Amino acid sequence: MENAVVNASPVNASLVNIPLVNPRFWCGKRVFLTGHTGFKGGWLSLWLQQLGAEVTGYALDAPTKPSLFEAAFVARGMHSIIGDVRDGERLKHAMLDARPDIVIHLAAQPLVRYSYDNPVETYSTNVMGLVHLLEAVRATPGIKSVVNVTSDKCYENREWPWGYRENEAMGGYDPYSNSKGCAELVTASYRNSYFNPEKYAQHGIAIASARAGNVIGGGDWALDRLIPDMLRAIGTGNPVQIRNPNAVRPWQHVLEPLSGYLMLAEALHTTGPHYAQGWNFGPHDLDAKPVEWIIERLTQTWGEGAAWELDGVPQPHEATYLKLDCSKARAALGWQPRWNIGQTIEKIVEWHKACDEGADMHQMTLAQINTYQNT
Repeated sequence: MENAVVNASPVNASLVNIPLVNPRFWCGKRVFLTGHTGFKGGWLSLWLQQLGAEVTGYALDAPTKPSLFEAAFVARGMHSIIGDVRDGERLKHAMLDARPDIVIHLAAQPLVRYSYDNPVETYSTNVMGLVHLLEAVRATPGIKSVVNVTSDKCYENREWPWGYRENEAMGGYDPYSNSKGCAELVTASYRNSYFNPEKYAQHGIAIASARAGNVIGGGDWALDRLIPDMLRAIGTGNPVQIRNPNAVRPWQHVLEPLSGYLMLAEALHTTGPHYAQGWNFGPHDLDAKPVEWIIERLTQTWGEGAAWELDGVPQPHEATYLKLDCSKARAALGWQPRWNIGQTIEKIVEWHKACDEGADMHQMTLAQINTYQNT
């Protein structure tokens, strides 16, 4: 069923100038979001707030200083709980108190290189944290849809030039990637065992997983990520050290997969088990670019002060070539990317230059969300 094409489409996103995400659906919905203090979680929290949802976030403190969570005052329009997904009892009680209609799970240890040094933390967060979340879902009445966000790196990477489809084998070379493959297997097991689509009338919960590419955007200050490393180097006046300029990744603005998660959550809520599968959300094939192309485009867009050089120090293994096939999401959900890689880089530069100039980053972030939603 992983690669099945579902006929119903809750939102017609194939038409230009039609809002990608349905505001009428989300207004008043109670959403439980883990990982809201992170980069993707901060953007999604603000988008949900803009849509009129009642958002409860559960996460550790913001992982970086500065952070999007603090710079854009993400907590201002939601109920923010600082907690660890590895604490199953606290997570369960937080979810019971929130009484959500929809659960979106973003909390994770998200870095490949960090996972080499901290494998136990990576697996305990990304695998057992998910188990705790799904146990909390089982204990909480009223939930209708659950979206577990994993990664494009969940697939067994064979370094081939075409995109991975949802029915490809799970794998993962490094602890981070492998933990995301494990998370997909956990999701499938819980779906089969406790949220079986064939027994939907009994439990009423539809659960899906979402696999996105390399997300970039304003407000990401994580270590060992290309764009944040580049922006930090610009700030200090030093060239950024690049590990693998020939590595190809499916680059996309953070709002691209977030729109997919929202559309998927709506489809699960309104249509149920037909969408209870794994889903890819990645850019158009033309936007799967080598690292060197991204660096050159960013330096040109930023202007004076941006430069890079090759890091000659031996590095741990990272995939060289990785793309996603998103045909299923386009056909069955009506989802498709809206910003190409050039527009994405322009939005990143716009966001960070505004931040450097002391702009209201809450309003700036909401403005970019509104522009994307109505592109």
